Amino acid sequence: AGTLDPFATGLLLVLVARATRAQRFLMALPKRYETVARLGYTSTTGDVDGEIATGRTPVEPFALPTGRIRQRPPAYSAVRVGGRRAYDLARTGEPVDVPERQVDVHRFELLWRDGERAAFAIECGSGTYVRSLIAGLGDAYCVELRRTGIGPFDVADAGRFVGLADALAFLPAVELDGEDARRAGHGVAVRGEAAGTVRLLDGNGLVALAEPRGDGTLKPVVGFRG
Repeated sequence: AGTLDPFATGLLLVLVARATRAQRFLMALPKRYETVARLGYTSTTGDVDGEIATGRTPVEPFALPTGRIRQRPPAYSAVRVGGRRAYDLARTGEPVDVPERQVDVHRFELLWRDGERAAFAIECGSGTYVRSLIAGLGDAYCVELRRTGIGPFDVADAGRFVGLADALAFLPAVELDGEDARRAGHGVAVRGEAAGTVRLLDGNGLVALAEPRGDGTLKPVVGFRG
């Protein structure tokens, strides 16, 4: 459910069997990172794998933007441009124009600085590129990057198997009776209201994920009984 840059470490969610049906909901979860930047240098990839050149050292206090911002993903990224991965185009020497997009940055905090190196903690929405945030400081690039969390999941628990019902527990639950559960299991809308995606449950566990409609019903969008 997502990727990590080749030089990065940390948490990945790996989905198995029926859990793959819920991929888009897990990929949309916010992420937490810790990164170490080298200040006063540039990298063609934004990390240690690129061509490094001397630049200007950004001065403190650093501009650490939060909120909804516009960001241009790195040319060496998995974003698709014209149907191809941007990194494939960049590696062949073709010009890559990756369009800007809006991303959400909830936290961007300086943890420490030691000469030309500085560490930052970042909490951000899905689709945010930490390499671009660091490059935005001025002339700087990532020398270390670790994903420490995804939504309710923490890297300290990496390697642990999580059942599907527990993995989706971050979504609100709606309990159904027998007939409504049967109908929801067949993809039929059931009575109920919610502010967003919910889990539909009955006495036997998870039935489906559903989204609200304007007529006071919940429409199953991912089923787990079939």
